[in-house]
Amino acid sequence: MCQSFQISQEANCTPSEQNPRDSLLRDMNLPLRELFYPLGYEVEIITNDQLVLLAASESFGHRRKSKESTALQVRIGVTQQAGLACPPEPARREYNHLYSLVADTDNQAILDLKTFTSFAWVTRSAVSNLLYFRHNFLEKIVYLQLGASVVTDLHAACVAKNGKGILLCGDSGAGKSTLAYACARAGWTFTSDDTSYLINNAKNPRVVGHSHRLRFRPAARLLFPELERFEVTPRMEGKPSVEVPITDLPVSHMAIEADVCFVVYLRRNSSGTGGLVRLPDGTATQRACKELYSAGEIRARHEEILKRFSDVPTFDMEYSSIDEGIRMLEQLTQDA
Repeated sequence: MCQSFQISQEANCTPSEQNPRDSLLRDMNLPLRELFYPLGYEVEIITNDQLVLLAASESFGHRRKSKESTALQVRIGVTQQAGLACPPEPARREYNHLYSLVADTDNQAILDLKTFTSFAWVTRSAVSNLLYFRHNFLEKIVYLQLGASVVTDLHAACVAKNGKGILLCGDSGAGKSTLAYACARAGWTFTSDDTSYLINNAKNPRVVGHSHRLRFRPAARLLFPELERFEVTPRMEGKPSVEVPITDLPVSHMAIEADVCFVVYLRRNSSGTGGLVRLPDGTATQRACKELYSAGEIRARHEEILKRFSDVPTFDMEYSSIDEGIRMLEQLTQDA
């Protein structure tokens, strides 16, 4: 599903016409710039179209600066070339510190994650689909740069009880987002749904997350009646999702960051049997390293940072229902 956003030409800065002699778009004028603070880190968005700043506000406008300055800049040039209103999902390629996103001839981005240099060329028709542009270009570029500089991505949700943070890990479909939300509904503190970011310069394992929203698979609407009124929206990698602001949900406790006291790998079991089994020390580090998307020197640095999980108690949790999962997680925090 692609949703277009209409904006008047008179009231906003729009892309300048391409110089026919500049077929490579080398001389694009980018007069608009604004600071945003994704995950609390400063990132400057530089562009020639107000729609890009509107999209950035939707993605990052909920946060204020809380971390050291990163001096990261993201440049996005918008052209008037005719094209599909909703281009295909970008193909992603990576070699060491070089990364590219290519949807089609007119919608693509290139990043050097060593020098933190990036540029995206996109059509205005693509940017007008704010969800498509946010999920496939804007957020991807920003979080790739943050992931190469100040945080390490983890495929995990994070919730906390009594100040004890638990990373919920597992394969896609293991129920990370669902169980994290169920815990939050039950009074736990919510930090992130399915992606957490290990803060590189923290002395102990500490993560920051998207505590302002949750993203669910459409099937979650069958479990939680309050989600039925929210529409299914497009998402990165072709996965449909239901994206909901945390303020629209019955969640009373949120925290931008959390100290990680436990790592739990989830496994659903419909047979009705379940339990918690302690895993060997170092399991979390080993598995997290296998899930890294980074390459080359950046990957080597991430693997070193992930050694902080070596001594964090790690468990395999087999559960058949949400209530059972919450009970076992509560028991874990009480026994510690």
